Amino acid sequence: MKYFRNAFYSLNFVLSTALLFTSCKAQQIQSKDFTKEFSFTKGIEGPAVDSEGNLYAVNFMEEGTIGIVNRQGEGDVFLKLPGKSIGNGIRFDREGNMYIADYVGHNIFLVKKGAKIPEVYAHNQNMSQPNDLAIAPNGQIYLSDPNWKEGTGRIWRVNSAREIVLLEENMGTANGIEVSPDGTKLYVNESLQRQVWQYDINSDGSLSNKSSFITFADFGMDGMRCDNKGNLYITRYDKGTVVIVSPDKKIIKEVQLKGKKPSNITFGGKKGKTCYVTMADRGCFESFKALYPGAHFQ
Repeated sequence: MKYFRNAFYSLNFVLSTALLFTSCKAQQIQSKDFTKEFSFTKGIEGPAVDSEGNLYAVNFMEEGTIGIVNRQGEGDVFLKLPGKSIGNGIRFDREGNMYIADYVGHNIFLVKKGAKIPEVYAHNQNMSQPNDLAIAPNGQIYLSDPNWKEGTGRIWRVNSAREIVLLEENMGTANGIEVSPDGTKLYVNESLQRQVWQYDINSDGSLSNKSSFITFADFGMDGMRCDNKGNLYITRYDKGTVVIVSPDKKIIKEVQLKGKKPSNITFGGKKGKTCYVTMADRGCFESFKALYPGAHFQ
């Protein structure tokens, strides 16, 4: 009887230790609030970090603004877009210039480093709405363009003449878009269809060899970013998670968020190893520790 009692206690200890380890592991990947709830509107999107570590997103306090958040999580209005323009995606190039997708005015705005005046960099009225941006290492800009009403989408790029040219149409709701660290792959997801596509990027900036990267059976998707190992961080809209997928299409980890509607993600913080996630249902940023630094973090 003593043997069985000791065996029971030993087994109980092992199970308790395993549960504790699992609990600790879960706690390690739980996000935390970085800004105050509803400091941004529910249209918070397009997070990006500049070379000085400042964090940006659209719609701080009101629509049509670009907000800036310091390292302590304190926000303010950085600039206001002209007219009725409302931003969506934001990206920085290697020189520190900011690019903003204006889904109302069908523009890509350029804000030069050190300035706060947005100027139209490119315009195409034929787009449904320029949604998210990706910038390749060579400076090539790619755009996703969903038509939510029709459940369709397209991919565009901005050429050297600042013309927005069509790369692909007849897609599902093209939304999150990202370039691999080496600039050879483009990832685009279709939110409503729950599909992520992978393309080869050709030397002239065109796309080829479209293939399925990963498909999900439930919930939606929004923004995506790569770390410097090529792992793709995908926001799972309505599920309240960020799923991390390796370049060989394996799910590495899924990070639980506090809110349910993550709209986009970027890398920043010390050595670019913090993920900042915009939360549409909470109007704020949540953050968590990344596996590796961001691929395009400055």
